[in-house]
Amino acid sequence: MTSMLRRSVGGRSTRSICLVLACLSLALHILLAIFCLSVLQTACVPPHSSSSSPLHDPGSTSRQTKSSVIISNVIFANNATEWEKEPTGDKMSTKGMREVDPGGSKLEALFSHPLYNLQRPEMQEDDWLLRVKNSEDEEEERDTGGEEEEDSYWQSGSEEDGYDKANWTVAAETHPPWLRFHLGISRWELYHRTDPLLDQITHYISTQRILNVVQKRGGTQLKLLMSFPNHGEALLKPMRQTRDAETDVNLFYFSDFERHNAEISAFHLDRILGFQRIPPVVGRLVDVVSEIKDVTTDKKLLRTFFTSPVGNTCFYGQCEYYCSTENPVCGGPLALEVSLATMLPDLTLAPRRSWRSPWRRSYSRTKLAQWEKDPAFCDGVKQTPPYDEGTRLVDLMDMAVLDFLMGNMDRHHYETFEKFGNKTFMLHLDNGRAFGRHSRDEPSILAPLRQCCRIRRSTLLRLRLMSRPGFRLSDVMRESLDRDPLAVIQPLLSEAHLSALDRRLAMVLQVLHTCQDLHDDAVYDDLEGHYEEPD
Repeated sequence: MTSMLRRSVGGRSTRSICLVLACLSLALHILLAIFCLSVLQTACVPPHSSSSSPLHDPGSTSRQTKSSVIISNVIFANNATEWEKEPTGDKMSTKGMREVDPGGSKLEALFSHPLYNLQRPEMQEDDWLLRVKNSEDEEEERDTGGEEEEDSYWQSGSEEDGYDKANWTVAAETHPPWLRFHLGISRWELYHRTDPLLDQITHYISTQRILNVVQKRGGTQLKLLMSFPNHGEALLKPMRQTRDAETDVNLFYFSDFERHNAEISAFHLDRILGFQRIPPVVGRLVDVVSEIKDVTTDKKLLRTFFTSPVGNTCFYGQCEYYCSTENPVCGGPLALEVSLATMLPDLTLAPRRSWRSPWRRSYSRTKLAQWEKDPAFCDGVKQTPPYDEGTRLVDLMDMAVLDFLMGNMDRHHYETFEKFGNKTFMLHLDNGRAFGRHSRDEPSILAPLRQCCRIRRSTLLRLRLMSRPGFRLSDVMRESLDRDPLAVIQPLLSEAHLSALDRRLAMVLQVLHTCQDLHDDAVYDDLEGHYEEPD
């Protein structure tokens, strides 16, 4: 009995000791956690400074907050983080720039770099492609017998045929997105990279009701012209092949398909390179019946609709290539991926001139073009207007770099706006045959660069920037394409195509390195007085 009592007392004593030890251990862990938290919090608090840099600006947090809108289940970030820089007179120095956060947005970091935020040239009235009529214009029209509403330069009094009633005044907020895009075109670029209008117009054409569809005449493959209720229009190119499909190596470049994802990707790449020479393009999923067949007024297009053996609704239209029952465009069974490109101003308002590219291919199965036979071909081009002065020659080099990166061999012509004469940029239109092959590079696309050995300094520095891990071209391209509505279905470009971009970029830089070794005038300095390279 005494033995049992001792064991009971001993057990209670042991349990009490264990309980005390457990409490002490818990208390020590809590104290340690509080200490670590205070240390981390102290490390994260920036030191007080009198610097005027946004890094130390109490209001910088709000400026760096992303404003997002949900568009077709995709988040489009509107505001890129502001790049911290130290101004040095009228130059921009890279001294004091923050490092790219490994987990942050490489695209935002790229667009925040000083090379993408150079001071714009001072705009004169004749530097804008179009302009809104002012009071002097209205007074002149009244003096010559014309009638003009006091506060409006264009009015639509009816809503017939489904169009919105329009009452657009001189105030920009009354203009639909497509009109603001047209009014924003300048001598130097189609749009300004930081303009929020870019998201607005791509959002509009990717979501708004399609009012009418007709086939666009001309060209070799099927294209449709889409009309929207606010009088805007977009050019549609349908999905022709899957993302992973490569163009047959035995197929000539002029027989290749035009791809909807190539048009979308070309717009993103052009913007990433800092050119702004391709009109905004966005992807959209359309219903072949309710959004094309049921609304078209084109009887020739309507006659080409049929139902495939597996029940898909298909059509083929009328064109030179691939417009037949053997090569139809089909929904699955109704949904069809397409690209929609914002239309440029009507030619009656803003005429464009078409120029034959000096490095145009022969478009023959047997013949070679002159530039393919003559290594000194560029010597003659340099002495021929408009390439003998101004920036037209380096504009061609920019286009060659763009085409090589995306594997586009189909660049036979380019266009410019007539109003600006030869002192303007080149439009990079019609990119549907790009991104056809990722496993094969086409060195001949770089012939202009190899033969002329001339490049803009801004282009060279941006290419070098995107060869660095923190701004890698494939990474920023992937991130940019992920913002397109079709990316929720499948990435616009396969990983193989993205890897090809990095490989081709290295090839471009090697060509430029060789040019700089051989020629003292290889770099055309368009940044003088505006940018200072870091030491």
